[in-house]
Amino acid sequence: MSEIPRRAPRIALLPGDGIGREVVDVARRALEQLLPRDAELVELEIGWSAFERVGSALPEETVRELERCDGALLGAVASPSHRVDGYSSPVVELRQRFGLYANLRPAVSAPVPGARSGVDLLVVRENTEGLYGAPERSVGERGGVDEAVITERRISRSASERIARAAFEAARARASRRGRRALVTVAHKANVLRLSDGLFRECVLAVAGGYPDVAVDELLVDAAAYDLARSPQRFDVLVTANLYGDILSDIAAAVTGGLGLAPSVNDGDRFAVAEPVHGSAPDLAGRGLANPVATLRAAALLLDRIGEPAAAARLSAAVEASLAGSVRTPDAGGSATTEEVARDVLRRLNARSVPWSPSRPRTETTAKEDLSCRSRQ
Repeated sequence: MSEIPRRAPRIALLPGDGIGREVVDVARRALEQLLPRDAELVELEIGWSAFERVGSALPEETVRELERCDGALLGAVASPSHRVDGYSSPVVELRQRFGLYANLRPAVSAPVPGARSGVDLLVVRENTEGLYGAPERSVGERGGVDEAVITERRISRSASERIARAAFEAARARASRRGRRALVTVAHKANVLRLSDGLFRECVLAVAGGYPDVAVDELLVDAAAYDLARSPQRFDVLVTANLYGDILSDIAAAVTGGLGLAPSVNDGDRFAVAEPVHGSAPDLAGRGLANPVATLRAAALLLDRIGEPAAAARLSAAVEASLAGSVRTPDAGGSATTEEVARDVLRRLNARSVPWSPSRPRTETTAKEDLSCRSRQ
């Protein structure tokens, strides 16, 4: 029986705002070397610049095109720190509309000044509930100024069990690669938020019963933050709710080399959006100082998740070899520009296209891995 030909990948590029345009351009050049000639890279609008132009930070045209793609690479978006009528976070909306319930943020020690050695962990963050995107309402007003505001936080059993399964599957896969027993740590504040965090904790511990090969422990989220700063080597997979995961993953990035090196992927059952953890950094935009490593690492995560493991491995190897050398941007202890880092990585890719093999089938198991300037939602 002859093989059914498979179509080449179609990847959306979402540069966004600030340094997002610069770092996504570097990733685009790497993807063009790695992917087959008939692969499509489609650039789409998102972020504050899109809002100013068309009145929406996530235009419907962008959503329609994303629905025709295998995955997307997001750069960064700027978000106003004050209320702007009609504006809402496009990143949160993207996660909601495409069911991207698992935000996976790996943190591995990098060979750069200030990084702690021996750290290799993964933060698995629930991506669709909690305080992000939660309804807010004013309670009382005096002279046109809010006297109080209430934000309604939602934690559900279904979403908590779903993210727990993603964490335990990820831990099991990591253990298989590294040849040691997996450990999942659940971070919560159930001693104070007894109903909401209590439910999250209960669900994770219940799911743990189905994974006897994976050890499990728990920490109050403040203790988890302390341990991440003090002894990050103790962690393997850390699973937690939305806001906590955002904060804890930034601490993990800080101890392993900085936000300029930290990638992430927002994953669902059929679609993924990879992105650097850093934000749009308008103070760096246009100065050639943006570190493209986090975005290149995010692109490698995306390639692996859309069924291009060989291309992902080549890109990861080129980035890590470059990082271990002397060509680094100032945030990573060097003096190189964005373009110099880009050229070094691209040189290591040897300007060759990798042979393309039919994509692996995508399953639920393989799917599981703003401050407007420095870090994003």
